[in-house]
Amino acid sequence: MCGICGVFHLDGEPASGAAIDAMTRRLIHRGPDSGGAILDGAVGLGNRRLAILDPSTAAALPMESADGRYALAYNGEIYNHLELRSRLAAHGVTFRTTSDAETLIEVMRAARTAGEGLLALEGMFAFALWDRQTETLTLARDRVGEKPLYIYNDGRFFAFASEIKALLAHPRVVRASSLVGGDSPWLAVYLGFGYLPAPLTAFQHIVMLPPGRLATVRVNARDGWRYEIEIAPYWEAGRPVSEADAAPIAVAEAKARVRDALDTAVKRTLLSDVPLGAFLSGGLDSSVIVALMRQHSNAAVKTFSIGFSGDASFDETPYAQRAADALGTTHTAFTVEPEAIGLLDKLVWHHDQPFADSSAIPTYLVSRLAREQVTVALTGDGGDEAFGGYERFYAAAMIDRLRAVPRPLWRATAGVIGRLPEGTGYYNLLKRARRFAQSAAQPPALAYFDLIRVFSAADVVALTGQSDAAGTRFAGMFESAPGLNDLLWANLTTYLPDDLLIKTDRSSMAASLEARAPFLTAPVLEAAWALPPSLKLRGRTTKYILREVARDLIPADLIDRPKHGFGVPLGAWLRRDLGVVRELLLSGEARGRGLLHLPAVERLIADHADGRRDHGGRLWALLTLESWHRQFIDAAAIPENVS
Repeated sequence: MCGICGVFHLDGEPASGAAIDAMTRRLIHRGPDSGGAILDGAVGLGNRRLAILDPSTAAALPMESADGRYALAYNGEIYNHLELRSRLAAHGVTFRTTSDAETLIEVMRAARTAGEGLLALEGMFAFALWDRQTETLTLARDRVGEKPLYIYNDGRFFAFASEIKALLAHPRVVRASSLVGGDSPWLAVYLGFGYLPAPLTAFQHIVMLPPGRLATVRVNARDGWRYEIEIAPYWEAGRPVSEADAAPIAVAEAKARVRDALDTAVKRTLLSDVPLGAFLSGGLDSSVIVALMRQHSNAAVKTFSIGFSGDASFDETPYAQRAADALGTTHTAFTVEPEAIGLLDKLVWHHDQPFADSSAIPTYLVSRLAREQVTVALTGDGGDEAFGGYERFYAAAMIDRLRAVPRPLWRATAGVIGRLPEGTGYYNLLKRARRFAQSAAQPPALAYFDLIRVFSAADVVALTGQSDAAGTRFAGMFESAPGLNDLLWANLTTYLPDDLLIKTDRSSMAASLEARAPFLTAPVLEAAWALPPSLKLRGRTTKYILREVARDLIPADLIDRPKHGFGVPLGAWLRRDLGVVRELLLSGEARGRGLLHLPAVERLIADHADGRRDHGGRLWALLTLESWHRQFIDAAAIPENVS
């Protein structure tokens, strides 16, 4: 995996090698093996490389085509590049390397349109391709958004990078928050979602290129440096088929199709010239991936898991060991002590933005553990989005079936439950019951969002004085009450790329580890999207068809155990560190900037301290916001690394 950056001076000023070097230095963790730059007048490309395929110097990045027409800054892996290379070679194309980067250049050259070339690629990628002949810069991001790409544009200067901190290293990039100002709704959006959905970012003039998008920048020097910038989709994530529109299919046939797609995906994602392993939690998704790795790999499979002290309900290491023993992997597990506050600044530095998902903590720790032995790790990311794995899908279906119960009664029920003390355990029934009742009290388009949101609409008003912009944004995705196919689509286009994949990318890249997700390859998503909802959610059974596939691969006790997310006992940890929490959230700096209403923050801390509510996740959301503001807005300069 790699980190890329670059500039296009729309006013014709030559690109600076020193400025590109400053940008690439911020990305060394993404590519510790080598780095370089290509300058061509107003355009400059920078790359840091983590060598996975063809580690030779001939495959160095950024890469120029043999004829010098194209220059490529590239981050990713093209899993079908050998097939594409074979087709191109049959038409007379010669290659100097075995790198997928060179394959990418030639695919884009041969395609009639850029979109046609991108649709031929199966993999994860973000790249910038400079065509000297047409003076066109093309930027693109993979279909589902596994690899990030950010853009800065102030009308005179255009820049891009894998991470925002690299953009901020350029002297022409203005650093300013987009969360402040009376008419900015983005703080309320963050507090609702726990992240900023693409293309939004926490910085003015900086946007994230959404998944499946192609950006082109063209400048004609002969006409006084007139330029045009166009962003358009080359691929759209359609909704999965509904029950009414699905073609009839027997369970056995559906199972065979899914198994075939998974076999293809895992075989392709095993392509590597460096040591490769897998994350193994003992859950269904990661266990299925590891089982298929064992079948399609000649080498011993190395697997890795992380456990946590302080609350046994969050510790999955016994299940991971059970899976490793059953599958015959070489397994490494590690149990960590509470260190949430100790990792706060480091994780925020790597994410560049406030980010509420505390599972970034274990993802970073298991990545660091895996990197001691391997350079690539397969993950189970995407299994829930493809096959309907979240328990909240079942909860949403239950709420829909109970619509006859008046919403005021649900509100009253939530109020009664809310007066009872709330524990911090993973499976705390009181906490789940209160959330269910609160969600059932919402209009149909908002009921599901209430199951997943970080702060309630009332909390957002109390903290910011702003309206519930996050709820409005989510409800606007649907024309009527959403069904399972609508919710799967919403997860694939919001939560997956803007939360889960950001977390995996930043956490693994912080450890210089490449993470690959076979569930998110085109064959698997296409197979899953074609199946009726009843083969995904059947009664209370989530991921029904995937469980049927798994019965030929892993022990039944791993298949049928309750769903367990990749979490940490954050509520318990933060209760031990509440002095530090108060120091950060109620500091003079926090009071002075006026971003949040401090009495509302004080109430959250007091309720958590007294055991009335488990606000661990919400306090973490505020802690990352405060850390981000201190590091990226208050600081005179962004540090090059945070140890």
